[in-house]
Amino acid sequence: MSFLAYDIGFFVLFCLFVVIFLYLKRNRVKREGLIYLYRSRVGVKAIDYFGLKHKKLVSALEWPVIIICYITMAGMLYLLFKISYAFLRFPEFVRAVKIPPIMPLIPYIPEIFKVEFLPPFYFTYWIVVLAVTAIFHEFFHGIFSKKNGVKIKRTGFYFLGPFTGAFVEPDENEIKKLGFRKQAAIFGAGSFANWILTIFFFFIMWGFFALTFQPSGVIFNSYAFNFINQSEIQQVVGESSIHIDGILNLTEIKANNKTYYVKNVSESVMAAYEDSPALKAGLSGVIVGMDDDKIKTYNDLRDSLLKRKPREGIIIKTIYNKTQREYKVTLGEKNGKPYVGILLIAPVSSGIFSRIRAWLTFFKEPNTEYTPESAKFRDLTVFIYNLLWWMTFINLSVALGNMLPLGIFDGGRFFHITMKKLTNEKIAKKIFTVVTYALLFLFLLLMISWAFSIF
Repeated sequence: MSFLAYDIGFFVLFCLFVVIFLYLKRNRVKREGLIYLYRSRVGVKAIDYFGLKHKKLVSALEWPVIIICYITMAGMLYLLFKISYAFLRFPEFVRAVKIPPIMPLIPYIPEIFKVEFLPPFYFTYWIVVLAVTAIFHEFFHGIFSKKNGVKIKRTGFYFLGPFTGAFVEPDENEIKKLGFRKQAAIFGAGSFANWILTIFFFFIMWGFFALTFQPSGVIFNSYAFNFINQSEIQQVVGESSIHIDGILNLTEIKANNKTYYVKNVSESVMAAYEDSPALKAGLSGVIVGMDDDKIKTYNDLRDSLLKRKPREGIIIKTIYNKTQREYKVTLGEKNGKPYVGILLIAPVSSGIFSRIRAWLTFFKEPNTEYTPESAKFRDLTVFIYNLLWWMTFINLSVALGNMLPLGIFDGGRFFHITMKKLTNEKIAKKIFTVVTYALLFLFLLLMISWAFSIF
């Protein structure tokens, strides 16, 4: 039985637990719209202790927190407008990302939208990551409030169906009496906590990966190809008999006195696959061997290939869908060297999501497959690594997204008191309203663009 089945079972049990918990604690649960709030004083003593015991340290962190929050807000607005430009300008970008631009954090997002560039996001991951992220976020709000003499009235949890989160409830009237620096530090403390967790879990993930994973094969992106103009086609031979996983209906053509294979002859400019040994063999999967040589990295592949001669027959071993395959390949010749006809293109980090993914996995060699060193604990190793990846990624997302200048986020309150400090209450309120409506309008455009591109 796959882990997904256990995970769904855990999800059902958790939902039952929430229903039973809310029923048993109904006297302490308050409904606000669709959300149920359970208020308690769990953790208040810990907040009081850290807020007072480490008062000097918290005071010293106030300006760093404020500066980091301004940088985060500016960075988030930059990312938002870059993503918005890509969503509105390039429909193919939307189709590649698939996930709506406004989407609550829910389990199974990669599975629901069939996103291949994200690891699985099980309910187990979701509940663990959410607990750590929310508790530390709210805890930092609490200790910065307590340090400034603000009473912490309650802590608690909120429930929206099976989705839950934590909150700290300081005395808002006391916060309003504080000066700009103290208010700004309180509002920005949550995002600051998520930055700390992002860095912490990133190094844990990096170290765990280095200790438990090893290179195990070479990933090739494509077969060798050239761009051909339709005017250069000398003859359309017809549909080929080449069968390759993921590439169907190839048509053989003659262009510039060479043989090529294309997907669509009617395009004005087309990517034409060369008549290469890899294409003829239908090579697919992660390359793990060449004759008796084990291939783990690009250097292994290069060194093994250079030992061969053009027109020499070899066997290339690959792993495809967890199954080993063997291909008999007769090497070609190019510039006097043996030639297979595959391309190893390093992932381009021009897109926002690609850049974030590249930053979080810079310790991985491009075009290299990695597998756990221990075959016995393979599934457990992958499970822990993906959990650490999501812990890092979601804390980074919360640190950034929480500083958007919208009223529902801490960034909204942070932005409002900043405008108030620079102007006055009346002008600050107008600026905040204009920015809020502008961002909401932008989100509406993004959702419309996503809907038209996907459907």
